[in-house]
Amino acid sequence: MTTQNTRGRRRASGPVAELRPRAVARVDLPRDSRAGTRRRRSPLQQVADFAAASGVGQKAGVALAATGLIMTVALPGTGALTASEGGSSAAALAAGSQPEIAVSASAKVDFSRMAVSTKADPDAKLRQLLSAQSAGSVQVESSKGTLGAPLSSMVSVSPFGYRIDPFTGGYGEFHRGRDFAAQCGTDVFAAASGKVTFAGWHPYGGGNRVVIDHGNGLETTYNHLSSFNVSVGQSVNRGDVIALSGTTGASTGCHLHFEVMVNGDVVEPLGWL
Repeated sequence: MTTQNTRGRRRASGPVAELRPRAVARVDLPRDSRAGTRRRRSPLQQVADFAAASGVGQKAGVALAATGLIMTVALPGTGALTASEGGSSAAALAAGSQPEIAVSASAKVDFSRMAVSTKADPDAKLRQLLSAQSAGSVQVESSKGTLGAPLSSMVSVSPFGYRIDPFTGGYGEFHRGRDFAAQCGTDVFAAASGKVTFAGWHPYGGGNRVVIDHGNGLETTYNHLSSFNVSVGQSVNRGDVIALSGTTGASTGCHLHFEVMVNGDVVEPLGWL
């Protein structure tokens, strides 16, 4: 039995029948095999994965290392960047892998100054060369460049070896050094560190002459000098001004006659310059 309300709708006078629920179809979605792995990854590892995927592996590694979040960072030119957190290795940030190099905490790193040659210490290569062997055993490929230039401008005007005698015009004179153009009064520099063993007048044509012993059989001589400012027994450094060029002795004009002697015998200076 129903009744009519004032707005024209019927109201049920008996109990309302129970509504049956609509059947819902169940669909099994494919299981993500990596979901568990993602849930277990630490925040640092997730950042590393993101960096690898976005191609900023090295930049991210540098930024993380700067903040102290990464214990070990490797930055190869084109390889991977590896990170570890709490002592455990994290996944590589880029494709490929880099071998880990383990170093003992007690390992000792020793830098030998003799084995280092820099612009700040140009004598290092020469000292290393002469400490390993006699100057007479040194090959040209090793000696080249170990001596410094005795002049600021090196222009060769007469070669080492047999040449035409500038006084007689005859061929066959053996020239014991190499002549370099230099106006009289030009600064002459020590070609390397060493000790002065001669400073005076050379009676066999060298005029004012300075000889420097560089050790282990290597010597350099500077000839026809107008003057010199060193004395026997004095230690000099590479590049020190030791004299002024001139034309004393058997000379036809202002220049520097420069010699390199190995175990007392003269050799081609260009093999050491």
